Amino acid sequence: MYKQRIIDNFIADFYCHSARLVIELDGSQHYTNQGKAHDAAKTEILERYGIYVLRFSNKDIDENFDGVCRMIDRVINERIESLS
Repeated sequence: MYKQRIIDNFIADFYCHSARLVIELDGSQHYTNQGKAHDAAKTEILERYGIYVLRFSNKDIDENFDGVCRMIDRVINERIESLS
């Protein structure tokens, strides 16, 4: 798992190469019109590379950290299995 990984013209918050998975942690700036447009463009580019993007709001992490961790673990395992 890499933190702050550059992919194309974007910086992914976290990148798991073996699962071809980017994990994005979205603060309030991601919910503005400009933030939403940037995130949509970023997701589109990453998906062209075969990378799945998983997003969590800061609120999700604050209120349900264990659940977020379980989901990340589940998605990583599913992606690794499907890519094998």
